[in-house]
Amino acid sequence: MAEPIELPVGPEVSWTPVSRPGPDPLRGEHVLLRPLVAADAEDLYAVTHPPQGDPSLWTYMSDGPYAGVGDLRSALIAAERSEDPRFFAVVRDGRVLGRASYLRITPGFGVIEIGNIVFAPALQRTTAATEAIYLLARHAFDDLGYRRLEWKCNALNARSRRAADRFGFAFEGVFRNHQVVKGRNRDTAWYAIIDADWPAIRSGFEGWLSPDNFDDDGIQRTGLAQLIAHAGDV
Repeated sequence: MAEPIELPVGPEVSWTPVSRPGPDPLRGEHVLLRPLVAADAEDLYAVTHPPQGDPSLWTYMSDGPYAGVGDLRSALIAAERSEDPRFFAVVRDGRVLGRASYLRITPGFGVIEIGNIVFAPALQRTTAATEAIYLLARHAFDDLGYRRLEWKCNALNARSRRAADRFGFAFEGVFRNHQVVKGRNRDTAWYAIIDADWPAIRSGFEGWLSPDNFDDDGIQRTGLAQLIAHAGDV
């Protein structure tokens, strides 16, 4: 009888499936994430469509821009009922300035994705915007116990790819001809944070968000990517 061939296998994992994210709000110092509801349509439309908003915010989304508030409201009715994606309104100073979601939620493997991100110009490049991503990541890892947090975007979406790098996601490659979106080919860039990465990334976020990291004019003293890299060296 031939000797059995020993093939490499992954390490054993003591694993119990985790819970799906629920509708509970996520509160930070600068921003609130709460369930996105149909009643948010007027505010969200105003900040993401002309004349106040920029329709290019929707270029790489699978939906939008919308022809009118009514069309967006219809979409939000479906979003309000959905558990995957689980949509959040991004609220700063009582105003809805964007949306984000968890999606492709796989509790059995502990895998979850952040996506469907549309931030109004008034929210972009603010402390609140960074804190929104931090709250979603922290909830996934620390509260729910997920093993892997994913970030995927159109490979042509340079802004989203820079954001993934800044937030500490590791680039894992491009899936060619991955989707057809709005009648066009989409190659998808894949990024992820795993649970082993998270402590250093969490430390970087918390250091960046600390009031001590900003001068009297609100300008950051040290960039987020630098703080994450430094935390990983400790």
